[in-house]
Amino acid sequence: MRKVYVFWDNSNIYISAQNALQTLGRRNSGIRIDFENLLKLAIAGRPFARGYCVGSVPPELWAVWNELARKTGIKPELFERGAESGKEQAVDQALQVQMLRALADELNPQIAVLLTGDGKGYHDGIGFHADLKRLHDKGWSIEVLSWDKSCASALKTWSSEVGVFIRLDDYINSVVYEQGTTNVKSLNLKNRPRAKSND
Repeated sequence: MRKVYVFWDNSNIYISAQNALQTLGRRNSGIRIDFENLLKLAIAGRPFARGYCVGSVPPELWAVWNELARKTGIKPELFERGAESGKEQAVDQALQVQMLRALADELNPQIAVLLTGDGKGYHDGIGFHADLKRLHDKGWSIEVLSWDKSCASALKTWSSEVGVFIRLDDYINSVVYEQGTTNVKSLNLKNRPRAKSND
C-alpha cells in the first residue's frame, strides 16, 4: 500500500482560513488551526511516511509552532520574516526542496498530499504546482487540500483532473476554531475522497 507524504504550508493555511471565515460572516480574530484534525484529514487513515511543515516566526507565533510539533509529531521548519518587507523568506522553496527529496529518496511512487493556501507560480515553472507535477510524472498520486477561494485555479483544476482536490471549506468546523470561544467538531472522513494510483 502506498504511503502518505504530507507537505504543509501552515502560514498559508492559517491566513486563508481567516479569509474563509470572513466569507462565512464569522469573526476571524483569535482563530486557531486544529493541527491534529488537519493532519488526520490529510492522511485519511492510510500509512503515514513523513510530514513536512514550514512557516515563519514572528515572536507571537512560537507557542503555535510548539503546539503543532507536540500535537502532530512534525517538527516545523521555520524562517524569520524579512526585516524590511515583513514577509516570509524562502518558506515555499523549503517545502519544495522536501518534495524533491521525497521524489529522489523513494524508490516507488507514493501519495503526495499538499496543504496550501494558494499554489501560485506554475506558469513560471516554479511553486508547489510545478513540483507536484514532477511527482505526478514519476507516478505519485496527488492530493491538494486548500481553501476554495484562495487556491490558484490552475492548481485546483489540475489536481482535480489527476488526483483529488479537497476544499478545506467543507471541513472548516473540524479544522478551525476560535480560541476560548468555539471548539472543533469531530472529523468525519467517510466522504473524504482519496487519489487513485496512476501506475
